[in-house]
Amino acid sequence: MAAIIGFVFFIFNSLLGLLIVALIITAILSWLVAFDVVNLRNPAIRQIYYALDRITEPLLSPIRRFVPSLGGVDLSFIVLFLIIQGIRNYLSPALQISLLGMVG
Repeated sequence: MAAIIGFVFFIFNSLLGLLIVALIITAILSWLVAFDVVNLRNPAIRQIYYALDRITEPLLSPIRRFVPSLGGVDLSFIVLFLIIQGIRNYLSPALQISLLGMVG
């Protein structure tokens, strides 16, 4: 049972890591589009941009309601990044240890 709990938390932490990578790529790609380094007329760039937007936007939109925009700078990426890192580094290990303590 302990191996199953460890595996579930491994998958959970891996998915959170992939979400962090998606956030970073989304931020960089949005800057590149904003500064017209790449444009969305390119089908490959457009497809990547919209796929990443569909992954990250449902998580960013609730944060944008509470975090004000500072002169066009979107701080919701940083807030979400810090929340995910807090979950990965503090909540997930504590929950895993407590579940392992309950099981065995």
